[in-house]
Amino acid sequence: MAASKKRSRLSGFKFAQEGILHSFRTQLHMRMHFIMLVLVLLAGLLFDLPPRDMIVLLFSATLVIVSEMFNTAIEILVNMVTEQYSPAAKVVKDIAAGAVLVAAMNALIAGVLIFFGQKRLDLIQKGFQKEIAPDVTQVIVIGVVTLALIVIMSKLITKTGTPWHGGVISGHSAIGFLLAMIVFFTAHNPVAAFLAILLALLVAQSRVEAGVHSVQEVVIGGAIAIFLTAVVYKAMPIVRPMIFSHLHTSVPQRTAHHSRVFVLNGRTLVQPCDGRDV
Repeated sequence: MAASKKRSRLSGFKFAQEGILHSFRTQLHMRMHFIMLVLVLLAGLLFDLPPRDMIVLLFSATLVIVSEMFNTAIEILVNMVTEQYSPAAKVVKDIAAGAVLVAAMNALIAGVLIFFGQKRLDLIQKGFQKEIAPDVTQVIVIGVVTLALIVIMSKLITKTGTPWHGGVISGHSAIGFLLAMIVFFTAHNPVAAFLAILLALLVAQSRVEAGVHSVQEVVIGGAIAIFLTAVVYKAMPIVRPMIFSHLHTSVPQRTAHHSRVFVLNGRTLVQPCDGRDV
């Protein structure tokens, strides 16, 4: 009985996985939503957003994805019920599409408020002037999500392997090298970095010995993970000052060329002016 319950739970997870992959495979908007999710999260890392803002961005983006999945399911169900044109069927599809639009507008508003609201640009400029390392937890979460999407998209495009087995890119090797390179860039300990890279190599070797992946496939997975972490820890610190200098020069700075001195109630006061009142 316990084994059958466990099998049923695993079957439910498998069916849910197949539903996600079907939406990803058949709906262009789903693929675009996933790409935008990764870009938004990477932008959050670049601008060093606090965890609260990252959670809001993640929730807003996933809400769009969930709405798109419901929209896809409703369209398939309506097509099963009737193959003829029906005004009622059109209304149902329009409402489902409208739900996706509302979720997308919500995500857009959240992004604008987070990145530009409450003098966010000023805070970002001040943050760029400091050498702040990205939060390790955020890097791990965003890195795993990015690698998972890259691996799944490669399998769907090449039609090789399953979501959790095989394919042209070794997902296990990619995640292993992602964690190893995070340790390499953040631990500042040669022994810890060596051990982390050694464990990643062992993971890659195990995939080859098990016959799940070839040497080329584990090398590709490791190379993608190394490139991603290098972008976060090496490229972003270089790009941040460039963005800061661009923002600093694009915003006109108001300076006081003249000042006005007067006495009020026995106190000498100095009032700056821009020169037009002189």
